[in-house]
Amino acid sequence: MALKTFRPTSPGLRGKVKPTFEDITKSEPEKSLVVERRKKAGRNSRGVITARHRGGGAKRKTRVIDFKRDKIGVPGKVAAIEYDPGRSARIALIYYADGEKRYILCPLGLGVGDTIMTGENADIKPGNNMQLGNMPAGTLVHNLEFEPNKGGQIVRSAGTAAQVLGKEEGYCTVRLPSGEVRRFMTECRATIGQVGNPDHQNVKSGKAGRIRLLGRRPKVRGSAMTPRDHPHGGGEGRAPRGMPPKTPTGKPALGHRTRVRKPSDKFIVRRRKAEK
Repeated sequence: MALKTFRPTSPGLRGKVKPTFEDITKSEPEKSLVVERRKKAGRNSRGVITARHRGGGAKRKTRVIDFKRDKIGVPGKVAAIEYDPGRSARIALIYYADGEKRYILCPLGLGVGDTIMTGENADIKPGNNMQLGNMPAGTLVHNLEFEPNKGGQIVRSAGTAAQVLGKEEGYCTVRLPSGEVRRFMTECRATIGQVGNPDHQNVKSGKAGRIRLLGRRPKVRGSAMTPRDHPHGGGEGRAPRGMPPKTPTGKPALGHRTRVRKPSDKFIVRRRKAEK
């Protein structure tokens, strides 16, 4: 994907960097694979805000993505590469030999007319899906399952990839994009290749209005609030915090570990951050 910069004829264009979308081959989505998306503005079923700084934004429709890749042994042909407003990666429209149509995450190097396959007999090439136990060491993968047949849950954003390091005793060791090394069951499936659109991290909106179109609302500094609204608030004039940084609910904000211990932590070989 190529990026486009602009002449600074206005403040909104001075720092703007946007994709050229030259990799997109189809502008309208497949109607049978689109569902309505209801806005919630960061609120739960009781109307209470559970995710701050969310709301508004342009209307979107959710594309139904095939994360399970359970069409085993059925070849599929890439019909189009499309834009998905709900994710950073591009999606590929697949026409399978049995007549079914599905969307998948588009890996780097996959183009219109290419053929993909799911199963043990698939080749080691981008877009094919198989069990980790059938992949050689060093293979780059994405859309990785935590549990067999549950569907890919991790390594799905633009430009990311995990690497298969080795196999032993029914488990595969995989290095995740965060640097964490973790063991997965050999029956877990993953798609070969790196997720496409790697230049997404270099895109710059240029102005606040485009951020609002994404559904993100402005953020207010805690020091500008009152004591009842934020622990950093209050005082005459600009006052120091007088305490370690805290969240609006009073929890430590910097350096405090918030990860909850889970039974699956036993599969972590090396954490992304060194233990203190």
